[in-house]
This record gives sequence, C-alpha cells and structure tokens, in this order.
Amino acid sequence: MDDKDLQILRLVQENARLTADAISQDVGLSPPAVQKRLKKLRDTGVIEREIAVLSPAKLGREMTIIVEVLLERENRAHLDAFKRKMRDAPCVQQCYYTTGEADFLLILTVRDIKEYEQFTQEHFFDASNISRFKTAVVMDRVKTSLDVL
Repeated sequence: MDDKDLQILRLVQENARLTADAISQDVGLSPPAVQKRLKKLRDTGVIEREIAVLSPAKLGREMTIIVEVLLERENRAHLDAFKRKMRDAPCVQQCYYTTGEADFLLILTVRDIKEYEQFTQEHFFDASNISRFKTAVVMDRVKTSLDVL
C-alpha cells in the first residue's frame, strides 16, 4: 500500500459513493488506475464493506445506550453464545469483547427506555451467565465515526 492508496482510502472513507472519476481528480491518477486500486483494496480486505450511515433520530431510535457487561463464567462456549446473541440483536450497533473490569462493551440504539428495559430482560436477566451490567445513557453524540485514517 502506498500514499496513493491511502489518499483513495481517506476519500472513500468519507464518501463511499465517489466515482473513480471524482477520486482520480483528487489523487492524480487515471480513473482506470483508481478502479484497479479500489478492486485490490476490496479484494484484500482493506475495505471491509461499504455502508450507508443512517440517522438514528430520524428513524425513531433517539436513545444511545452504552452498556458494560460482566459475565459469570468466561469459557469459550459462554463467550461464543453471548457474542452470537449480540450479533443477532437488532438494537446492538457495536459489541466489543474487552479487557479490564467489563467483559463486553455494547453500544445500542433504542426508541426509548422501555425498549432498553425489554432488551435487558431478554438478554441479561434471562441469561444465567450475566453477572452484572452497568448502563450509561448518552446525552449528546459529540462524535460518531468508524474512520480509521
């Protein structure tokens, strides 16, 4: 990967809908050269996927909640089961297996506190392997990004 690849990545990270023509003007390469580089970046997994970032508020999911989860037991079967449940839960935007006091850190978007309560009943209170969880309600989205560069 060279400087031109990094320039291309910065541009598509900001706007994945840019055409090869538009990118080529910014990085000083021909459109076919940009297309070739983009294909290689996708094929090698540098670009994992291209997504649309939706507005939670405009979709009625105005509450963002951060949850620290501590498991009772941390063997492979319990970890895999919890990870699977979090991958399948629609309101879980992000789930991280972490070091430190909490085993997992979750970021959720929900319509209201009632939906979060339902989530906790289903995924925490009804789960025998959850030791405890700690909730923080986000008051202001100061910065949200998946940018790497």
